Amino acid sequence: MVRANGAVSLRELARVVQTSEVTVRRDVRALEAEGLLDRRHGGAVLPGGFTRESGFPQKSHLATAEKTAIADVAAGLVEEGEAVVVGAGTTTQELARRLARVPGLTVVTNSLLVAQALAHANRVEVVMTGGTLRGSNYALVGSGAEQSLQGLRVSRAFLSGSGLTAERGLSTSNMLSASVDRALVQAAAEVVVLADHTKLGTDTMFQTVPTDVITRLVTDEPPPHDDRAGTELQALADQGVQITVAGGSASGGASGEGMAGRRPRRESPLPVQRRGGPTAQLRSAGPPPLHEQQAERARVADMRRR
Repeated sequence: MVRANGAVSLRELARVVQTSEVTVRRDVRALEAEGLLDRRHGGAVLPGGFTRESGFPQKSHLATAEKTAIADVAAGLVEEGEAVVVGAGTTTQELARRLARVPGLTVVTNSLLVAQALAHANRVEVVMTGGTLRGSNYALVGSGAEQSLQGLRVSRAFLSGSGLTAERGLSTSNMLSASVDRALVQAAAEVVVLADHTKLGTDTMFQTVPTDVITRLVTDEPPPHDDRAGTELQALADQGVQITVAGGSASGGASGEGMAGRRPRRESPLPVQRRGGPTAQLRSAGPPPLHEQQAERARVADMRRR
């Protein structure tokens, strides 16, 4: 599977071979020792993949269910008649497919994939940057892209990346992509990062968005054994980032409801130190059922103990 796709997630491997992620993780470790692949947080890639950015075909096979759930929730943040910027990436492409249903929207993007997803949307205006095409992720980069963003002002920027840590914020492995992402951030009043749990705690070469600039993170529920992702979420919340969690698992939660046109939103009850304000509690958009409340309290208690 790694040879065919370039990368694969542990969750997908466990599903295909019908075993636990713990067993898959042990086997991946053994394969790495033989030099057949390289482990990555939440998955595995072809050997030597650390210094180069994965292309679109490889990224599109990683955490697909999580990206769908994240996109469903992120689309619920956008209101009719708004103007937003959307960066390049497989998660933002999923978001664009849902934004096609928002009337009166203006979307500025440097991504051909985002523009393609919105090309036939009624009452959605798409504005593309200039620049040089990067074939690996179908994005426009370079000075042309950055100059076309000068003087622009929109309400929100939706960005993805290769890694996210509380210490450095969002980062990517390509210098040109990072530079354009920074220009996109400069054009927005708020910055929303879309990152599945496999990117939490991962730090790559070029910083794009410092933590103190990130307004909100939309992510998925980390697996119970993923201590690093849980710790990173808490650290991000402590620095004032609003955490919104999409669903409770990759197979359920927000994904199915969002495809039906509804926009569910459930925010993590992690304590957040607001910038310039007292510690606050993130609240749900609506009261969940009792069994979900009990499960959520147990999850938060376990996270705090860790």
